Amino acid sequence: MHHSTEPAAPARAPAPPPSRPDAHDPFVRVRGAREHNLRGVDVDIPRDALTVFTGVSGSGKSSLAFGTLYAEAQRRYFESVAPYARRLIHQIGAPKVDSVTGLPPAVSLEQRRSSPGSRSSVGTVTLLSNSLRMLFSRAGTYPPGAPRLDSDAFSPNTAAGACPSCHGLGSIHRTSEELLVPDPDLSIRQGAVAAWPGAWQGKNLRDILEVLGHDVDAPWRELPAADREWILFTEEQPVVTVHPVRDADRIQRPYQGTYMSAHRYVMKTFSDSRSATLRARAERFLTDSPCPVCEGRRLRPGALAVTFAGRSIAELAALPLTGLDRLLAQEQAREERAGEAARVLAEDLRSRIGPIVELGLGYLSLDRTAPSLSAGELQRLRLATQLRSGLFGVVYVLDEPSAGLHPADTEALLGVLDRLKAAGNTVFVVEHHLDVVRHADWLVDVGPLAGEHGGQVLHSGPPRELAGVAGSATARHLFPGHEPEPGPEREVREAREVREARGAVRLAGVERHNLRGVDVEFPLGVFTAVTGVSGSGKSTLVGQALAAEVGERLTDPGFPVRRLVEVDQKPIGRTPRSNLATYTGLFDVVRRLFTAAPGARERGWKAGRFSFNVPGGRCETCQGEGFVSVELLFLPSTYAPCPECGGARYNAETLQVRHEGLNIAEVLALTVESAAAFFAGVPAAARSLRALEEIGLGYLRLGQPATELSGGEAQRIKLATELQRQRRDHTLYLLDEPTTGLHPADVRVLMRQLHGLVDAGHSVVVVEHDMDVVAGADWVVDLGPGGGAEGGRIVAAGTPEQVARSGVGRTAGYLARALGGR
Repeated sequence: MHHSTEPAAPARAPAPPPSRPDAHDPFVRVRGAREHNLRGVDVDIPRDALTVFTGVSGSGKSSLAFGTLYAEAQRRYFESVAPYARRLIHQIGAPKVDSVTGLPPAVSLEQRRSSPGSRSSVGTVTLLSNSLRMLFSRAGTYPPGAPRLDSDAFSPNTAAGACPSCHGLGSIHRTSEELLVPDPDLSIRQGAVAAWPGAWQGKNLRDILEVLGHDVDAPWRELPAADREWILFTEEQPVVTVHPVRDADRIQRPYQGTYMSAHRYVMKTFSDSRSATLRARAERFLTDSPCPVCEGRRLRPGALAVTFAGRSIAELAALPLTGLDRLLAQEQAREERAGEAARVLAEDLRSRIGPIVELGLGYLSLDRTAPSLSAGELQRLRLATQLRSGLFGVVYVLDEPSAGLHPADTEALLGVLDRLKAAGNTVFVVEHHLDVVRHADWLVDVGPLAGEHGGQVLHSGPPRELAGVAGSATARHLFPGHEPEPGPEREVREAREVREARGAVRLAGVERHNLRGVDVEFPLGVFTAVTGVSGSGKSTLVGQALAAEVGERLTDPGFPVRRLVEVDQKPIGRTPRSNLATYTGLFDVVRRLFTAAPGARERGWKAGRFSFNVPGGRCETCQGEGFVSVELLFLPSTYAPCPECGGARYNAETLQVRHEGLNIAEVLALTVESAAAFFAGVPAAARSLRALEEIGLGYLRLGQPATELSGGEAQRIKLATELQRQRRDHTLYLLDEPTTGLHPADVRVLMRQLHGLVDAGHSVVVVEHDMDVVAGADWVVDLGPGGGAEGGRIVAAGTPEQVARSGVGRTAGYLARALGGR
């Protein structure tokens, strides 16, 4: 029923034998794919070509590209590596597909991969650090008489290289009198030492100080400096006998009390406590300060004494990659003094830096920590590294590589994808960006809608042939000449009057990251878009500077904004235990309904019985996760469905109780759209389901684990949760790239919601690369002109028309084109 447009393939070819596919068959052929919402899809995709998978959010394109094709390639890899892996495949389960032939080995560059640790940096992700360490080891200038060092000695992550004081982290946790005693007018008895524990333990410490002869009733500031120092920072732990004051109603015996200074208590709690709450409380009294021994440079003195071009390895790692490349080029020009080793190693480094700069990431430095990078930046770094890997004959499966890219950088991305293909590889890209879609050799369009209403291949063939495909949302946006069907989604495209601002928030002299003395105004009561190339400082300006300024002034009665809502793309939870229903509060309503069901009342069950987080009703094999973690010796661990409950999360008895014919596991398996119909008569549930549906998330399942949601989905869930609260107070909403991961048809749905907030009297500020969204804004602030040190300045500010007409900066031309299409 969904056959490929390749005429040779019959509608439903008999599954070829799974033996080695015909080497001359130039297609990857998928038969009967049923992963997630795919409906027995048959599709043929050419090898050695750039294929883009398109479709609205939730249509099933990722299920086809990642869930079927990549998962099948990974399963074959497991099978070939080790006999024990066969047992694991049983547990993890093969993708639901009848057959896939002609599939080469695959490399996945997905955005939802496990987040990197704090020691991981741009240098370690790209392996550039290894090359730089080798350069210093072999070709560095050593102090006279110093022994040659191994390249390990230049790494802060090895015992040989790490500064012994901060263990290679570059900073140490410190505390200070100002943090430990925020109000020096209080006495010790009144609680001057804020860092001490509360209740009995804190009283105990005060009693010990009194026994030791300290004045616990004088204001802190009047105590002698030496006493204050001892009370807060001593490492001594004297033991004294405390005679408690006797209360009339209870006799307290004397006891031996051990003193612990405030500093020691905070450090001990921070490093040893299992309680996240206690650790977070201790952290309030700590500051991160550069390590005094290595001055934040993370290495031993011996390694820091070695130089190249007159600089230490820490200084080179702090340069933006464009600067590092320039310096290496200058060194290469002084060929005569650089030996052969230096020349070869510098050349290798420059060839690795090239693709990273080409992908618009030249503003990053090697020491920039990986957790501080956006998902798009991290994926493009991995992509640049793959360009140098020299692999050929493999399939690269990419997840929206254009996410977070300014249109000016997208052109470079297309060049990189072409180079991967030219090296003899097959490239599969899941993508919404129309420039990338137009550039494809082959297009697989999945739809027509999301969730249960999707999962069919509408078109598989050259992009130009999509024009005639009825029911394709992608066709309507890719070929705007074929008029989109009339309907509510047309309205946002019409040019509308620019709204008048009602006041403004002014920031003056902002100095953060690469922002240097920036003065800027954000009008209130309107929709503002902040634009600029990657690394120009947009997120710093909005997410840090503006958020901090507004946050501080909320309590000021004359300030027009009463609430600040930041909607970011951080996950709504880090384990399969958090899901859509728990995050939105919907799960509490569902559990109450089940507790009221006759089967639960007869058994005397309370709401806890229907929670999968506590013993009782949950399946104990997987402890209510629905998954068990499968450890792979040499690969990251994966989750497999629980062998006992099959992923239902509950035990058999709990599943006997039904509400309106469904048990609780079946309710969690409903999509938002089906649940809206199922709970139509329950106002508490209907409101939050309506908010999720209106923002375009009707295809998600209620029990969908947080770990399976993309950053864009997490952000829209947070926004929907916020929208259902319907506040009267003037609220400022800050969003960082809200259209990431959205098909143009879904972007309209989202924009209708955001413009609705402005029409209701609120203010919205978005950081955005989608020029259609920017064209529909009331005010635009364009940062640049470049990224990193080349950015951080306001290039233009005004209405979209004014910014486009100014012709200044890299956004104006693209914005003018978007306005011309209106």
